[in-house]
Amino acid sequence: MAERVDPNLVKQIEQYGKGAWADCFHCGNCTGACPLTEEKVLFPRKSYTDIQLGLKDSLASSIEPWLCYYCGDCSKQCPRDANPGETMMILRRYLTSIYDWTGLSRKFYVSHWWEYIAIFIVGLAVTLLLTVVNPNGIVMELTSSGGVQINKMFPVEWVHLGDTIMGLCIGGLLISNIFRMYYFIILKDKTLKIPLLSYITGIKDLMMHFATQKRFKECDNKSYWGIHWILMTSYSLMFVIIMFFLPWFQTEEVHNWYHPQRMLGYYATFGLMLGIIYFFVLRIRKEHEVSKNSHVSDWIFLILLFLSTLSGILLHFFRIYGLPVATYYMYVIHMAVLVPMLVVEVPFSKWSHLAYRPFAVYFSQLKKSALLKQHRG
Repeated sequence: MAERVDPNLVKQIEQYGKGAWADCFHCGNCTGACPLTEEKVLFPRKSYTDIQLGLKDSLASSIEPWLCYYCGDCSKQCPRDANPGETMMILRRYLTSIYDWTGLSRKFYVSHWWEYIAIFIVGLAVTLLLTVVNPNGIVMELTSSGGVQINKMFPVEWVHLGDTIMGLCIGGLLISNIFRMYYFIILKDKTLKIPLLSYITGIKDLMMHFATQKRFKECDNKSYWGIHWILMTSYSLMFVIIMFFLPWFQTEEVHNWYHPQRMLGYYATFGLMLGIIYFFVLRIRKEHEVSKNSHVSDWIFLILLFLSTLSGILLHFFRIYGLPVATYYMYVIHMAVLVPMLVVEVPFSKWSHLAYRPFAVYFSQLKKSALLKQHRG
């Protein structure tokens, strides 16, 4: 049965960014210029067809936007200035909202005020928990003469319990959205019969693509991939530290600079600051295709990441130099920025792309294995 056409699809997608959908006349230059396109995965052309024809279901099951790493070659070669590279970025925002069953991704992308309010509410809740609700909060000033006693002020077992609950909620939301992605891309296509062995053998590639984001390397700008990888590994490391090893990091003891605890923290901090500065400069200069069109969500993500990193650096400085009051107040500020960034960005916004991209490669391989089996059969 033919797919029903949704005449409002273009208007819906325009809420996630302005694209020159009507300017594309399918000359094929974008596909020919892309170093990542391959047989049966002809992006960005297929996505433009879905948009122009109002094929909402086809677009929801589309895998192509996630296989695009936005090198910008397609936009440079477009004779109509339809900017296919930015179109793929817009579709990644749109698809993120499609996978999210809570509807929050759509609200955050469509109205930046929703994202501002969510960040403010979560940040305020964290501040109240650490100060007003925290029974030790009232003695913040009184403990200043006894040196830095961060675990007395903010008991690590309670903080760790809180970040564990937060991690389970974030992980659960993201995993449930990935299952919805799987449903749209794989399960809804009744023509696909994927061998069980393909699911198992594909896990290795899934993990490898998650760890390396190596498809970036196939684009001409190698430095972009390198900086992106350092940034990705840095905030992934910091996330793992917060979720699983907080008692090892939030200690009263100040270790030597070469201690593994501090070296890991220094790598994460260096990587975050390097990536933040690099992408800030790119978006301000607008010299490359990838940075010419910035969505509000792009800036919110970078600013939250910068404030989290900066407050973490100051917190570390105050702690190792024995400034208790400054340490305690900076701890509250750090957590009031860090927690909203994790809660909002990981399952609902920019950070979720880190999970969707490797799973898109995984699902693409599953579809290829099914088609190969059908061909042989």
